[in-house]
Order: sequence, then structure tokens, then C-alpha cells
Amino acid sequence: MTTSEWGEKSSADLMSRYVSKEMGYGVPKEGWRICLAHEFKEKRKPFQAKDVSLSNVLEHVGLGIRYLKWWYKKTQVEKKAPFIDMFRAQPLRQIYGAPLGGIGGGTITRGWRGEFCRWQLNPGMYHYETVTANQFTVCLRRGGQTVYQQVLSVERPPTLQGWNWGYCGEYAFYHALYPRAWTVYHLPGQNVTLTCRQISPVIPHDYQDSSLPVAVFVWDIENKNDYALDVSIMFTMVNGSGHKEDKSGGHWNEPFHLEKEGEAVSGVLLHHCLAVNPYTLCIAAREQPGREVSHQTAFSPKGTCSGLWSDLITDGRLDSPTGSSPPTPKGEKVAAALAVSCSVPAQGHNSLEFCLAWDMPNIMFGSRERKHTRRYTRYFGTQGDASPSLGHYALTHYRQWEKSIDEWQRPILQDSSLPSWYKSALFNELYFVVDGGTVWTELPEDADVSGGVRSEDGGLPAQPAVVKEFGRFAYLEGQEYRMYNTYDVHFYASFALIMLWPKLALSLQYDIAGSVVQQDPMERLHLMSGRYSPVKAKNVVPHDIGDPDDEPWQRVNAYLIHDTADWKDLNLKFVLQVYRDFHLTQDHQYLKDMWPVCQAVMESEMKFDLDGDGLIENSGYADQTYDGWTVTGPSAYCGGLWLASLCVMCKMAKLVENEEAYNRYRDILDRGSAAYDKLLWNGKYYNYDSSGRDLSNSVMSDQCAGHWFLKASGLGEGEYQAFPKEKIQTALKSVFDLNVMSFAGGQMGAVNGMRPEGVPDRSSVQSDEVWIGVVYGLAATMIHEGMQEEGMRTAEGCYRTVWERLGMAFQTPEAYCEKGIYRSLAYMRPLSVWAMQLALNTSQKDQTASAQTEATDGEQGQDLGETQS
Repeated sequence: MTTSEWGEKSSADLMSRYVSKEMGYGVPKEGWRICLAHEFKEKRKPFQAKDVSLSNVLEHVGLGIRYLKWWYKKTQVEKKAPFIDMFRAQPLRQIYGAPLGGIGGGTITRGWRGEFCRWQLNPGMYHYETVTANQFTVCLRRGGQTVYQQVLSVERPPTLQGWNWGYCGEYAFYHALYPRAWTVYHLPGQNVTLTCRQISPVIPHDYQDSSLPVAVFVWDIENKNDYALDVSIMFTMVNGSGHKEDKSGGHWNEPFHLEKEGEAVSGVLLHHCLAVNPYTLCIAAREQPGREVSHQTAFSPKGTCSGLWSDLITDGRLDSPTGSSPPTPKGEKVAAALAVSCSVPAQGHNSLEFCLAWDMPNIMFGSRERKHTRRYTRYFGTQGDASPSLGHYALTHYRQWEKSIDEWQRPILQDSSLPSWYKSALFNELYFVVDGGTVWTELPEDADVSGGVRSEDGGLPAQPAVVKEFGRFAYLEGQEYRMYNTYDVHFYASFALIMLWPKLALSLQYDIAGSVVQQDPMERLHLMSGRYSPVKAKNVVPHDIGDPDDEPWQRVNAYLIHDTADWKDLNLKFVLQVYRDFHLTQDHQYLKDMWPVCQAVMESEMKFDLDGDGLIENSGYADQTYDGWTVTGPSAYCGGLWLASLCVMCKMAKLVENEEAYNRYRDILDRGSAAYDKLLWNGKYYNYDSSGRDLSNSVMSDQCAGHWFLKASGLGEGEYQAFPKEKIQTALKSVFDLNVMSFAGGQMGAVNGMRPEGVPDRSSVQSDEVWIGVVYGLAATMIHEGMQEEGMRTAEGCYRTVWERLGMAFQTPEAYCEKGIYRSLAYMRPLSVWAMQLALNTSQKDQTASAQTEATDGEQGQDLGETQS
């Protein structure tokens, strides 16, 4: 089977059970599409402690015992969730669709079958619960009589039996092109097609509307009958998120009507009254000519709930009582309903609009030590009364959002040289910017991000302008690996931020830089070594900025497996990102502020150059990224990052006019490059490490990571070249032949480690895994080196495995093995797919510049010929 045949079959399988010919209203061609009746055949299990091989268990028996003690204390004594839970990983639920909401205000995820099923209203803390009563229902009426009423859900739940459940999924499909999604329902026997378009305000380079906790649902109704119909859509919502707190008592609902700027919106507010992080949900609709909005302030979402059903079926509208509902007694839940009706002419079309908004303006993390204010409050206030205004704003501005989204996506979607799967991956993987437990907060007036070391002493401004203006941003390593801004992973994911929301990327960098100069001398047990050492050493980049169940920004390094002061890669990744970010933003103040911090972290790396050859060495666990893979001596990965960092330090020294620094880094770079080649190059690729042990010549898929960042930063050639071009291209060809094409038939991406004889390196937990985010970065490197076909083939394997075969849409994991297991769902690193787009953009610019040069040379040659003749 050819690559294209394999891809077409994989995509077609998701829609194979769709029986209708209706393709919906305004649904785009590109994106991820699946029939609501689809069942994924392959069911994978999460990696857990029991999956560690016997040899690894024996090697890490001390770690296992220490982790078990720590886990017991955390869960049973402190009653807290561990930042990584090796015993209770989330099971795979193959149900998720595009999340609702903008950046940093909390998220509510809908499944591709329409369920409201993943909640992150408390910052960084996930709750996986499908709330059965949260539904859309359609009512069709002809001549004053209801002829059809159906919950638009394929489920048949044991509750709410008074409702008409069990919509036939073979007549519907879901289509996602984030930040929008479409669900098309053909109503069997009714000659009516509904298309629900879901819109969230996630707009590149927009730092206002992109922060709003809102989503809009536009229902397009196509009536293919020869007679008119009256159509009502009812939206029902429980006050809460399916959490036990929904029954804690004291929650209440009230109807509202808001008119301003000539537009009126009405709906129901659902006040969720908690001692910590209270919030209000809002379901709203716009009042327009030819539309009737009605509501039910409160109903109990249990039992048969036939009263609400009958209310709608009688006349296609709800009773609309005035006044608020009484607070719920303990043990009871309350829900609300909103219905909008319109007439649809024969052979005609009409549309209805709904909004869901939530307002939790002030948040506390798990420690409850201090209050943080969300970004959107800059525009809607901190009083907790913004829901009506949020709903009004969303319903009157969503068309503008869609115009901006279209303008951003159109050039890529219309590029016929790019494959369809890539367009889906590029936009749909962006879900994690919003649904990565993301928080975006205002910088408090008394905050000092510098760590107390001022600019004149090699530190930072207390309140850098970019942080003051654009706020603080944090996202989790993964929904199951609960640490904010995990830096070695952000290294890969950061391409999405720096290309689309560069101010947030720079703000994050200032936070990291501020923590570099700080130290936390408090000693704690590190689980891998069993030794006590300080939480944070000075002039070392932290692993992360904290756990949302504690106090992020205040207490960094929630990761306590290893002592990160011993790692080589975190500091290097900071230096590489500083210059890459400057290259893409041309922010000279940023470069000026970061230069002394870069010098400090490079100085702290120098101690690892043990024999003075200009190349840092490793022992034990070389780096944070591949922290399960033992390494000795200089290695391809860390050594390559080191040389690339020296290269960008040379470039930055020139920019800040520091000749002494330039000469120093240049000397180390020249010596280090020679040592790197001598110790690691074997004629076909760079060996994993230089130890000479049995597995030191394994082929590492990520061996060219340093070169990748140089190319992404406009370097890697001439004066700023760290690696010979022919060796990089030979190494990439070896990786493609072995790690990609010799693994799983070339259809699952690149395995991390491969033996030269063509079998995966199984020496560690991580070496025989595929890391999706690393694969996207590898593909970008290939594209930079003119290997676009190989790069696309490499990345396609990951996309099709995750999105089409394993049912992991909108929860792309960190890793999967060839068979059986996956690790860490909904992970940060796959945002690196945007590095592929940067590589494509760069290649196109290079080709254009080259063509212009050739044309100029041709014209000059012609002029010269004419002159001579």
C-alpha cells in the first residue's frame, strides 16, 4: 500500500459508517472528521508502574520504594493529587473534541459526540465527568403541531428517561478545525439537516478577545421540504461540572436580559457558590426579529425530567418564569434550559445562536495562599458579575472572530502543496494552548519577577514591560503531568506560542529568567538518587514553575524525581530560546535584558567540560528530556545543544557588541565542534553517547535538536555553523531509514532509539517509545534541510496513529509504543508541529530569495552579453 493509499484509507475509516449524503452547511474541506457512530477498534492502556521491565525495576528499585512512600503520604495523608500518578493514570476515553473557551480562563471540553465531558475551571486541575443533562435538543413543528423532538445525543442514559434519547449516529458527523468545530445532524425522515458550528475566540496576535471564557454555537437549519417548519433548539445546562460539589448546596439560577449598543441578549445565569473559586455559568441567546427566546430558570436534572420535555413539546417554547430559583439544599443539583425558535421556509435556511460563558475572575491555586486575577478581567472586571456582558460580547463579536480566524488559516488551507492531514494536525494540535490547564493572569502591582536581582547587577527589571502589559502565562506539561511551564518540554512546544502569541512567549521567558537568578536552599529528598539537595540552585533554569495544587510562580521545581541542578539541557534550552525568540520578534529590549542571564547560565554549564576540550560531558541521567535513558560522556543530544548554544552566544555577543565574550565563546565552539565530531560521528550518524558501551551507538531520533534550533533561528551556516551540513543530512537520512522506515512499517513516526541493525533500543522505558512532539521537531529539521518529503512522511505516521487509529484526538499523548501502551495523555510537546510550519515558511522565503538572485544574475548576464556584442 502506498503512503497516499494508506492515508486515504485511514481517514475514510472514520467516516465509513456515515449513511447520509448531507454534508452540512459551510463545513470546510480540511480538518478532522468522524461519524458519530464510529468505534475505534484499537483500545490501548496507559503506562503504569507495572509496565516497567524487570531489568529497569532492578535498576531503579530504590526509586520505586521512595516513590511509593511519597505517593502514599501525598494521597492518603495530605489528601492531595500527586503531580504524576504512576498508579492511577487516566484510562483512554476515545471521546474528546475541541475544547470551549479562550486562553487562560478555564476550559470545558465537548466530545465529538456532543457530550460536555472534560472540565478545567479550577486552574490546572482536571475533572473528567460527562454531565448527562448538558444537551442540545431539537423540536420541529408544522401547522402548530410538534412532529419531531429529539435529544441530539447518541447516548441512552439510565436517567432523564422522559427525554427522547438514542439519536442514530450513522446520520451525523463531527468535523474539527480548531478553534472551530462543526457537527452535522441529518434528521432521519424529516428532510431537515442541522449544522452546529462551535466557535471559540482563539485568535493569533490578539491579546484581548483570545482571553475570554466564552464559546458560541451557531445552528444552521436547512429545510429540504416543500413546506415551512418552525424549529426550536433547546440548550440545557447543569449548575456545576459533574463534581461532588454540585450537590454541596447553595447554588442558584436566575434569568437575565441585557440590552446595550442596540443589541439585546437574554438567558439564564447559574451561580455556583463555593468558598474557593466560585463561578457563574451563563447560557444566552441574542434577541432578533423572527427569533423567540424562552427559558426555564431551574429544573432538577434527575428522575424522568418529563416536565421540561413536555413544556417544549407543547408549543416549541419554554414557560419563562420570572425571578431567581431558591438556593439548592445539600444533596440536590439544579439545571437550567434556554430555547430559541424560528421559522424555516420551504426549501430554505435559517440560523439560531447560543453562547456559553463562565466567569471565575479571581482564582486561588491549591495552597490558597494568594489570589490571582485572570487576564479577561482587564476588560470585564473582577466582581464576578461579568457573565451577561461576556455573553453579549460573544454573540455580537463572533463574526469578527471568524473573519480573523479565516484570514489566519486560509493561506495554509489553500496551499495545495500541503497534505490534508498536515493542515488538520497544525490547527487541531493548538487545542493544548487553551486546554493545557492554562492560566493567564494579570501581574500584581507588588509583584517582582526579577527574583530581587536588578538589571544593573545582571538581573531583570522588577516588572518587565511585556509582562506588565500582557500578563503572566502558564500551561501544564500535560493534563496528567501536572507541572506548569515544564521547560525542557516547552522547548519543543514554544514554537506555537512564539509564532502566534509572541508576547506570551516572551512573558514566560521573563518568568523563567527571574527564577534563574533565585535560589531555594531548602533541602528535599530527590526520589531518583535518594539524596537530599536544595530545591533550586542559583543560575540554573528550573524544571518548572510549580504545581497548580500548590502555589505556582512562588514555589518552582514541583518535579522532585531528579535534582535538576545536575542537568545540562535546561540552561542550554533557555539560551537557544532567547535567541530564537529575538530572531522572530526583533525585540531588542528583550535581548538586552536576557543577555546577562544567558551569560550566567552558560557559566554554570562550563563546569561540565571536564577535560577542557570545549564539550560538556554527562554521567547518569544526562538531561531532563530523556531522563530515563542512561548516558555517559559527551552525547549527541546534550553535546549538540551545547554547541548550538555556543553558536547563538557568539551571535548575541556580536549584537550586544561584546567582542571579548564573542572571542571566548568562539574559541570554545571551535574546540567543542572538533571534539564532538571526533567522539561521536561514526560516518552515518552521531552515536548516542561516547562511552563505548554496548548501546552507545544507538541511533537517537532527536540527535540533531541543536541544529534544528539554529536553523529555526536563521543560523546554522557560515560563521554561525556548529555542525557540517553534509553530516547533518547523512544523520537525518540514517534516522529516516532506521528510526522511521524500519519501525512499524514506516507508519508510526520515529522511535526514540534504534539499533543500527534495525531493531528498537529497549534499554530503557523511553528508548523504544515514539514521542509525538519530538517527531514533529525532527520533521521540521528535515524540512529545513530540504528533505520535505521525508519530513512529511515521518510526521504523518504520528498524526494518523494518534488521531485516526488510537482515538486520541484532542488528547495527544507524550508517547506511545509500537503496541499496547501509551503514556501521559494531553501533553504539551506536540505543539511543536508549528516548528514544521516555521520550517516551511523559512524554506519558501529561501526559495523566493534564491529565485530573485538567479533572476537578477540572469539579467546582469544578459546585459553583459549585450554590452560585449
